[in-house]
Amino acid sequence: MARIIVVGNEKGGSGKSTTCMHVATALARLGHRVGALDLDLRQRSFARYVENRRAYMAQAGLDLPTPDYCDLPAGDPANLATGENAQDQRLTQAVEAMHAVKDFIVIDCPGSHTRLSQVAHSLADTLITPMNDSFVDFDLLARVDPMTGQVKGPSIYAEMVWSARQLRAQAGLPPIDWIVVRNRLGAQAMHNKKKVGAALEDLSRRIGFRVLPGFSERVIFRELFPRGLTLLDLKDTGVDQLNLSNIAARQELRDLMTGLRLPSLTVGF
Repeated sequence: MARIIVVGNEKGGSGKSTTCMHVATALARLGHRVGALDLDLRQRSFARYVENRRAYMAQAGLDLPTPDYCDLPAGDPANLATGENAQDQRLTQAVEAMHAVKDFIVIDCPGSHTRLSQVAHSLADTLITPMNDSFVDFDLLARVDPMTGQVKGPSIYAEMVWSARQLRAQAGLPPIDWIVVRNRLGAQAMHNKKKVGAALEDLSRRIGFRVLPGFSERVIFRELFPRGLTLLDLKDTGVDQLNLSNIAARQELRDLMTGLRLPSLTVGF
């Protein structure tokens, strides 16, 4: 049965879709069968990323390992059980269609609180929460005393994850492995970077998540999206020699995939 990886954060611009595409493509390159869903029904950044990839492969005559993306089914109101939500039905049908035929299902959630996102979090075996390295993003996880910098308690997103954990426990499912990924880390050891890091470590012990470094701010990520490519595809597209920034970015991806500790996964790229 597929392991469900949910990438979620209620704040936009944290790198969710970039993280989704790189994780899903890395898994596909490692020989796994990977399904993909995008629950942001308006922006569809993850879906557009996969669509761009398919279009580029057709134009360039390439066959690159690619996650199998599917839109949510329309659903049939006539088939709703008593008390069942229509959005729940759509997501359940999409996951059930992939669950027995995929090794992993990667789900991208919108940068806002929606019913689909809430349900997806309760389905997550692994939850990845990318966040920009600032207290603006940290505020979704916890409230901080402005004078002392001490964590006062969980905030809205952390409370939603807690609810998802309770639902899984009630259903007898294994606990969520929650990982907070620090994206856009500055190259210099700035004071704010240290403060955010210390606050995350404090909060991680209190509410139960792991902290991993993610992707630094790099131009390459903006350049890859229109062609649907990832860092792992560059050599297949004629880039014989990677520059130092690209090599460093690949190492960041390798470290992230290793840090996820996914079962039956040996990172070999």
